[in-house]
Amino acid sequence: MKKKLTGFLVTGMVFAAMTAGCGQSQTETETGTETAQAETASEGTEEQPAESSEAGTEAAEGTAAQTEPLVVYLNDFDAVIPDLFKEATGYDVEVVVGNGAETMARIETEGDNPQWDVVWLDSMPSIYSMGQRGMLMENVEVDNAKNLKPYYQEIVPENKSYYPTGAHAAGVIAYRTDVYTEETAPKTWDDLTKAEFKDQLGMADPSVAAPAFPFVAWFFNDRDMEGGEAYFSKLFDQGLKIYPKNPQVVQALASGEITAAALQESNAYGMVNSGEPIGIIWPEEGAPASVRVAAISAKTEQPEIAKAFVNFLLDPETQQKIIDSGDEGYFEPSAEGAEPKADRAADAKLVYADAAWASEHEGEIKEWFADASAR
Repeated sequence: MKKKLTGFLVTGMVFAAMTAGCGQSQTETETGTETAQAETASEGTEEQPAESSEAGTEAAEGTAAQTEPLVVYLNDFDAVIPDLFKEATGYDVEVVVGNGAETMARIETEGDNPQWDVVWLDSMPSIYSMGQRGMLMENVEVDNAKNLKPYYQEIVPENKSYYPTGAHAAGVIAYRTDVYTEETAPKTWDDLTKAEFKDQLGMADPSVAAPAFPFVAWFFNDRDMEGGEAYFSKLFDQGLKIYPKNPQVVQALASGEITAAALQESNAYGMVNSGEPIGIIWPEEGAPASVRVAAISAKTEQPEIAKAFVNFLLDPETQQKIIDSGDEGYFEPSAEGAEPKADRAADAKLVYADAAWASEHEGEIKEWFADASAR
């Protein structure tokens, strides 16, 4: 039986914020975006997970018996997922929340004694790397995989070790409308290197925030390593400011400390919805995406229930409920039949770095970025 987790708030609550500052491998919580709960969780809080009321019984006739909750490491949607999964399947799930760096650090620390059954993060390169190291169940077959849009079918690895549940813009261009007009605001990623934006720009740290590494990785993948270094060197020469996570970028924009940013889309739309003087630009070349994927531990003791959870995440009805649940719902769903939020840009274009390439170069890119930002 899996050991009880300690040091966390579970099933709909957020675990105490960890101080691990090592590499994300992702990311945000992002996810993707980092939630306000994850930002404000008090340290040292400890609560034992609640025992399943269905423990030792079958959720429904013909399904696997559950003796303890399925443990899911995630970085968003913790407030709604346990109840939605229970309603859909009868199974209990225990969620453990952390940003990308925290979650990956926890997984690495657990090593050969994983305390998780499913990991669901907007950190595809990191999850890919786990698969390469034999940490993930392979050849996972779930019925709802047939619902994936062609764009997302291409993301599923050949060994079927993870499935994409959607993607959000790891960075759109957000700008203060009381400083720039639609004509003077930056419209492309290269516009950010112009002299008029000197000392005015900010973004999240790719070694901490789940969406920030996929954002940075796309430039290095699209322009090659030298081109990526040249691009971000120009931004650093322009005084680019780096903040730990996207909520701190929001604070800097709101206070006027910076006037434009590469900002994760849920945070950008959240500022608009709260009445901040913020405009959003989706560059024509595309916004680098943070793809959220779900994978099952190769050592899970609940393989059938874990598969049921992945299948549940690929259900268009589930994705629609998540989208409709609040500000974190700004993303492009992977399942046919689910629709993005109505106020999300109709012409939003997402691009992403190849997972294998990004995984291979993750350490190199993060090291270069950390050195460049420290100069």
